[in-house]
Formats: sequence, C-alpha cells, structure tokens
Amino acid sequence: MRNITLGLAAVVLAAGGTGIAFANQSDAKRGPMAADANGDGIISLAETKAHSATRFARMDINNDGVINAADRAARRAARFAEADTNNDGELSSEEMTAAREARTASREARRAERKAARMERLDTDGSGALSQAEMEAGKEKRSEARGERRGKRGEMRRGGRGGGKGVMRMMRSADTNGDESVSRAEFDAAVEARFARVDTDSSGTITAEEREAAKAAMKERRGKRGQKGERRGARGQ
Repeated sequence: MRNITLGLAAVVLAAGGTGIAFANQSDAKRGPMAADANGDGIISLAETKAHSATRFARMDINNDGVINAADRAARRAARFAEADTNNDGELSSEEMTAAREARTASREARRAERKAARMERLDTDGSGALSQAEMEAGKEKRSEARGERRGKRGEMRRGGRGGGKGVMRMMRSADTNGDESVSRAEFDAAVEARFARVDTDSSGTITAEEREAAKAAMKERRGKRGQKGERRGARGQ
C-alpha cells in the first residue's frame, strides 16, 4: 500500500504538476490564473475543467485513463528510450552527456521565454524599456505571486512536514474507491470540489475577490496551525 501511494505521488511530481489541488497550472501562466483561457480575469468552471483535462492527459503517461504507479514507470522508460539514441538498450557516457545537455538547453530556452514574457507584461506602455513606475508595479506583483506560492506550499504541507506527504494526501483523497489509481472521473470530481470551495457564491465562476478570500482563509488556517504547534512545543518543554 505504502509503495503504491508513493508511486502515485511521484507520478504527479514527475509530470510537472503539483497534484489535484493545483491542477490548474500551466507553463505559460502560473497559479490559479492559468485556467483563465480568455484572459478576462475570471475563472469559469468550464475553463477549469478544460485546463484540468490537459493536466490529466500530461500525467496519464501511458494513456490508460488512470494515474497510478504504472505512469511513473512509463515516464522512466520514455526518458530512457529518448536518451538511448542508438537503441541498444544501454546508455553510454556520450548519450548521458547529450541527454543532460539537451535538458540544460531546454531549461535555458524556457527561461528565456519567461524573461521575454515578463518583460512584455511589465512594459505596459510598449516602449521596449521599463520605467520606474513599471518596475515598482512589477515588484508588487512579484510580491503577491510569492505570497500565493507560499500559500500553496503551506497547503501541500498540511498532511505532513514535506510536500510529498501533501501530494500523497491529495491523491488518497481523490482515489475515492481505494483502488490505488486516480481515474479521470475521480480527478474531475476532485477538481470540481476544489472549485466549489472557492466559488463561494455558487455562480460557476471564480472572481478576483473570491480568490483573495480563499487566500486569506488559507493564511488564517496556517496561522492557527502555527499557534497550535507553538502551544504543543511549549507543553513539551
């Protein structure tokens, strides 16, 4: 049981996602707004479901309709096959070096794309350079983004001290029939349940105000957990 659960968690992490609770992330946009396909600042349930479908497909490496330990093995096999350029079933030092250099080049390309996209976002007047006001506005946005990331890490740690335990907890929660696999139906149900928790007015959309309220509630929960931890520590002294 433990090995299978660890495998499920590793599948999610290896696939580039952070689990069911954060299934609405992408490479182009990060955080909750990744699901905002039309860029109107409001996330609809339809947008969230469409985005989560893409995430599920990325995690379902072997395309069998479920996320489980077999996907982790499939990803390892695919990466090995990609690096094994002469198809002899073994990796030479040259092939390993080439694979490492390819990964480095890919990371550099993604980093350059992110820098260009960030410059485009900050350069609101389209001058090709940043004014002091634009830089200050960018600094405020980065501060907000860091707060959101800290909130996500805190939520992932609710099930334990490490992020991996949080992922395992999310996967166990989504696996409602206890078969050690997460089906598309279970995945969608988990995504919709999280959407409903944030969509407090049940309008079928999540506004900026609802996102801020959810963030504030998360911050309050973290504060209460911290206070409980401090009290337990004081009693143990």
